[in-house]
Amino acid sequence: MTSAILQLHAFSTIFMTGVIWFVQVVHYPLMARVPQRSYQNFQRAHVARTTWVVGPPMIVEAACAIGLLLLPSTSASFYWSLMGFLLLVCIWVSTALFQVPAHHTLLEGFDQNTHRSLVRSNWVRTFAWTIRSAVACLILVFHL
Repeated sequence: MTSAILQLHAFSTIFMTGVIWFVQVVHYPLMARVPQRSYQNFQRAHVARTTWVVGPPMIVEAACAIGLLLLPSTSASFYWSLMGFLLLVCIWVSTALFQVPAHHTLLEGFDQNTHRSLVRSNWVRTFAWTIRSAVACLILVFHL
């Protein structure tokens, strides 16, 4: 059971890290090139489709991160699990406070300031997920 949680945790975290880097470097910057007349339809489709791609792995990742905190562990294991969990809290808080409201504003039409804020604030999630991937791999490889 512990091995399955460790593997699922690492897989979901690494998956989300790949997604967030793609979004940060490719997808979000390209949003500014969508013609104004079709932007609202684009944004609605983006929100709907992205939810299906990121929702399930984010929930699995969160469940595994909590599970790792609850499993019997060494002090080193608990430390790394706690570090990963706190990074995940940072990601979820950033999502709730910055990315979701920006996407809701963009549903009304493209706004350059909102778009710029979305791209800049998303770096928090990009770096946090990157660090989480390293932590998840460390925990998996060394079974801390």
